[in-house]
Amino acid sequence: MITFLKRLRLRLIWSWAGVVLAWKEEHSFRSWVWANLVSGGLALWLPLETAERALILALGVLVLAAELFNTAIERAVDYISEEPHPLAGRAKDAGSAAVAVTASFRATDHHQ
Repeated sequence: MITFLKRLRLRLIWSWAGVVLAWKEEHSFRSWVWANLVSGGLALWLPLETAERALILALGVLVLAAELFNTAIERAVDYISEEPHPLAGRAKDAGSAAVAVTASFRATDHHQ
């Protein structure tokens, strides 16, 4: 059990370091955080059902996760080579598309 707790602690430290780095270096991540704070605040303030609030908050977290995956893809591609290559561009475009698809689900979520 102690080994599990030590590993869990390290995972939390590394994960938080990734979030902090994304906050410092990625404008898009910061933009999504602010958008989530606004939409999350509205979700809690507006007269919505519990399930609707949960969906808005969960989709916001999902967009942040997609943005972090996109950041990881971009950094890995740039680490391998900074020279333009069609496959590198496709990888980066796919990461960006993942964020856009995730965000579009968030944007279409609305109270009926």
